[in-house]
Amino acid sequence: MKALITGASSGIGADMARILSAEGIDLILVARRGKKLEKLAKELETEVKIIEMDISSTYNCMELYNKVKKEDIDILINNAGFGICNNFTDIKIDKELDMIDLNIKTVQTLTKLFLKDFRKKDQGYILNVASLAAFMPGPLMASYYATKAYVLNLSMAISEELKKEGSNVSISVLCPGPVNTEFNKVAKVKFAVKAMDSYDVAKYAINKMFNEKLIIIPGFKMKLIPFLIRFVPRKLLLKITYNIQKKKK
Repeated sequence: MKALITGASSGIGADMARILSAEGIDLILVARRGKKLEKLAKELETEVKIIEMDISSTYNCMELYNKVKKEDIDILINNAGFGICNNFTDIKIDKELDMIDLNIKTVQTLTKLFLKDFRKKDQGYILNVASLAAFMPGPLMASYYATKAYVLNLSMAISEELKKEGSNVSISVLCPGPVNTEFNKVAKVKFAVKAMDSYDVAKYAINKMFNEKLIIIPGFKMKLIPFLIRFVPRKLLLKITYNIQKKKK
């Protein structure tokens, strides 16, 4: 088998590469930081191809696909993404649009391109990385939460389409709570609760992906959140989320 992982230079993406390689799966690793990818590749046990590329533009996504479309990829992991924390009006629009491009347009483009190939051969796995943030509005990280809601809903809708046509292709969406990665450094936040270990989250996600689990939420306490927020009035939920985000700043 062969897997393509975006955002593979650190965090969950790098740990997924380690886990898949240990299971004998060849890898194509994509990220902007080529040196980090090279360092990671030296650790791995299987064949690894490195592609240093910024995939936040649709053009580059198409270029990436054209580079690898003959590689007979079995697994696509859309892990690349970042967040920004501040009042909506205080975030620079260009930075915000870059985030939307990477968190939404890149996932949309690569999912569509590879899914067409997977459907033709009637096999393959897609794992889109969202967040627990996908289940609620996020004052002070409004656009980030919205991008992850998009990824969650897109993945669920595609899953139903595949199910109705009897396809053997599986799509999953990972929705972790706080994880120890470079995310908080980029977003300039500090988690208000204890974060999970990146490797543990990656291991759990890979296992559930192969078991064709649609929504993957690591951690028992985190699993309760989407259920519990159904019973919280919207205004109260907004206040709670705002206070959580405010503590991160």
